[in-house]
Amino acid sequence: MTTGENDQVESGIIDINEIMRLLPHRYPFALLDRVTACEPGGRVRGLKNVTINEPFFTGHFPDAPIMPGVLILEALAQISGILAIRTEFERAREPDQRLYFAGIDGARFKRPVVPGDQLVLESEMIKRRRDIWRFQTRATVDGTLAAEATLTCALKAA
Repeated sequence: MTTGENDQVESGIIDINEIMRLLPHRYPFALLDRVTACEPGGRVRGLKNVTINEPFFTGHFPDAPIMPGVLILEALAQISGILAIRTEFERAREPDQRLYFAGIDGARFKRPVVPGDQLVLESEMIKRRRDIWRFQTRATVDGTLAAEATLTCALKAA
């Protein structure tokens, strides 16, 4: 690990290059731009900058673009994946291991997310049993709740 990488791990800040190294998602499904804080085994916070250039806005909806709720949940799952990987770094990054969605509970959407918004994505690990993690997640825009859900993920062979 280089000095710069070590500084990022200690501060909890993870830039897009490190996110791309940690997560398998690529355009157009890479929905996390930056991690601003990460406490392994505890909490994580990150950002998704929502721009009019997102491919889903051409069809959802052309005259009134709104980020699909399912993609907000995917962004929350990706930030949760970062927390799981940072919690169990070596094993979760093995090439034959992947973190998969196993459940979504209590999903609520409170406000539309539109181009120009910055989603603040937060996840807290609430339970872990072997290879199953549960996270309490929320997405806010300008301090206002946009979405929340309890997500369950499982670490499985790819």
